[in-house]
Amino acid sequence: MSNKEFNYYINGKKSKWEVIIGLEVHAQVSSNAKLFSNSSTKFGADPNSQVSLIDAAMPGMLPVINKFCVEQAIRTGLGLKAKINLNSVFDRKNYFYADLPQGYQISQYKYPIVGEGEVFLDMPYGAKKIGIERLHLEQDAGKSIHDQSPTKTFIDLNRSGIALMEIVSKPDLRSPEEVAEYIKKLRSIMRYLGTCDGNMEEGSLRADVNVSVRKVGALEFGTRCEIKNVNSIKFIQQAIQYEAKRQVDLLEEGKFIDQETRLFDTKKNETRQMRSKEDAHDYRYFPEPDLPALRLESNFVEEIRKKLPELPDDKKKRFVNEYKISSYDAGVLTADKETSDYFEKVAKNSDVKLAITWVSGELFAVLNKHSLSIKDSPVSAENLTKLILLIMNNTISGRIAKDLFEIMLKDSRDPKVLVEEKGMVQESNIGELEKIIDKVLQNNQDKVSEYKSGKDKLFGFFVGSVIKESKGKANPALVNELLKKKLS
Repeated sequence: MSNKEFNYYINGKKSKWEVIIGLEVHAQVSSNAKLFSNSSTKFGADPNSQVSLIDAAMPGMLPVINKFCVEQAIRTGLGLKAKINLNSVFDRKNYFYADLPQGYQISQYKYPIVGEGEVFLDMPYGAKKIGIERLHLEQDAGKSIHDQSPTKTFIDLNRSGIALMEIVSKPDLRSPEEVAEYIKKLRSIMRYLGTCDGNMEEGSLRADVNVSVRKVGALEFGTRCEIKNVNSIKFIQQAIQYEAKRQVDLLEEGKFIDQETRLFDTKKNETRQMRSKEDAHDYRYFPEPDLPALRLESNFVEEIRKKLPELPDDKKKRFVNEYKISSYDAGVLTADKETSDYFEKVAKNSDVKLAITWVSGELFAVLNKHSLSIKDSPVSAENLTKLILLIMNNTISGRIAKDLFEIMLKDSRDPKVLVEEKGMVQESNIGELEKIIDKVLQNNQDKVSEYKSGKDKLFGFFVGSVIKESKGKANPALVNELLKKKLS
């Protein structure tokens, strides 16, 4: 079957097959200490330098729950509009990994800390609700290192015991594009809340992707395969594309799908079998004997709710209503908390339309070119505000503003100081402007005649010529006004 024949079923468009996707997102809790010990969670430390006796599973070492990690899980659950379970239980999930020192993982199974919630996606074909099945807390395993020796595997336990939130979606996703938007939205919510930094490159956000396919109109789900530990949105989309096509090809050949766990090979752009897929009974869950049930008071949860920040969806609605901007612009500006904070600092103290133009246009172009986040912007919100104010009070023209902005990328001084120092003040002296206009008209008598004979579009030529003659300093509004009088 060719790629052209395989289409996803999106927004009511007919297709022979549809893909069903559910995600288990593993989000590392933003915390200075691990889930059951006070070991540091700092990224990039020397191997095995942040490992307590508890993390290394030494005999007789008992886990003690980190209250802050519990609060972070509750905060995330509230951000997902989910039910917070006042009673939850930690369980032992038994399986073997070389980098899992206990031989089991302390996780949650039947009684998670967070129940059902929802996330809304802004897709080109409209808003779509994705259900959240649950969020539970668990400890991370260590890390196996395979590239240090041709014959040996090394183990780094720095990550062992770090608190993870596993966010399990319902099988509501229907395309790689929806999956990408879902992960971006989850990451945005958690970053607003300060509960996970969402850095996929450092492994603090990764996903297990469950994929199955079925004929359009079928009621039963197909056999699913799980793709383990994918840590980039691009790779997740590629893995879904490959796996969905693999399953469709098998079914169209009259073969069966085996329920299994697969890995995604990023170099070959394909999934391959890792092991047969375990069911819950394979893990032999039982309540963790060294930890009592986690019981929360409702007022404890409510105190956390009261301190929640304004979240992306609410902020987007406010931007549309308060700043009278489009839903698209509001979505771009609120996708990231630092960006929304930066924009508001500029917009509240200058002009909204100019703020949108400069933040989402000139500034974003520079940040994208140099792969910078807005918190590392070479131009501060305060200085961008001052640049816009210089445009508004006619000190500089829009053309000069672009030159000034280029200077500001390397010089962080007050824009007003830079304008005076560089001689960039806009020319608004009527006498000086008239001299320039007279010179331009004198040098273009043929075009003046054409303009007066009815070629009105030549007016733009005259304006541009005057601006150019003034080296970009002429006040455009004043030039327009004076030219109209001269040419009439």
